[in-house]
Amino acid sequence: MEYTRLGDSGLKVSRIALGCMSFGDPSRDDNQWALGDDAAEPVFRQALDLGITFWDTANVYSGGSSEEIVGRAIRRYTRREDIVLASKVFFRMHDGPGGSGLSRKAIMEQIDASLTRLGTDYVDLYQIHRFDPETPVEETMEALHDVVKAGKARYLGASSMWAWQFAKLQYTADLGGWTRFVSMQNQYSLMQREDERELYGLLADQGVGSIPWSPLGKGRLTRPWGVATTRSENDALGRSRYTEEADKPIADAVERVAETRGVPMAQVALAWVLRNPVVTAPIVGPTKPHHLADAVAALDLELTDDEAALLEKPYTLRRPTGFS
Repeated sequence: MEYTRLGDSGLKVSRIALGCMSFGDPSRDDNQWALGDDAAEPVFRQALDLGITFWDTANVYSGGSSEEIVGRAIRRYTRREDIVLASKVFFRMHDGPGGSGLSRKAIMEQIDASLTRLGTDYVDLYQIHRFDPETPVEETMEALHDVVKAGKARYLGASSMWAWQFAKLQYTADLGGWTRFVSMQNQYSLMQREDERELYGLLADQGVGSIPWSPLGKGRLTRPWGVATTRSENDALGRSRYTEEADKPIADAVERVAETRGVPMAQVALAWVLRNPVVTAPIVGPTKPHHLADAVAALDLELTDDEAALLEKPYTLRRPTGFS
């Protein structure tokens, strides 16, 4: 495993992040593909064996049960101080005024609820899951700063928004003397590259590390086009993204390079993401043992410029998704 700093911060993280959206209560109708405690145990153990110590979850994942499972896994299989633990706030947890959004009330209520579910006193990285247009940015940034000063979070991160929104938040933090974001969790893969146009330039300028979600295009880049899996058939988001005919040539290109190299498609797709100098650690959400093994192997797969050009050529202009 390789380790690096998260952006310009002093926080060291593994170059592959464990995405914990895969863990949760499988009895939920919208979550039949999720792994409960017993099914998740070998995944956590494998992550630790591979040196993957950067674990990312969110309050909203499986209605909070992902945080509960992650918290139990840390207590059972490792030590809290050996894990860089990240969670998020924004999406609706309940109908009350503190149940969603980025108001001071919501942030203060939801950080405490997350810490209770995780069974810890702090998270290493606390991320806003989306931009909240209904709350003044000054209110959000000061509240997040207070969470850090209270010792409940060590660093702050953001996720999935327009470049101008992120710039506004960072500028507001500077004006108030508040804690800045050190990371951006954005959607980035061979099938979604729109953040290259503005956001990645901003991140590079600001010393902010990218920790991409869905770097394998919801699994579409890990198998030949048209092949389905249990998750792709049951995950509502998985059914709605990367299904256009314009995506097929991209998957086909990954398949060609993988066949030539004699490696799984996932390794090729992830190796391409890792080529971007702003990317710190792609987030991989495993449900099978080979998922993490392929991700770690991608660290040693160095694509040639010709291979990268072949992979990038089929891409066409598209609207960014996942901002809401």
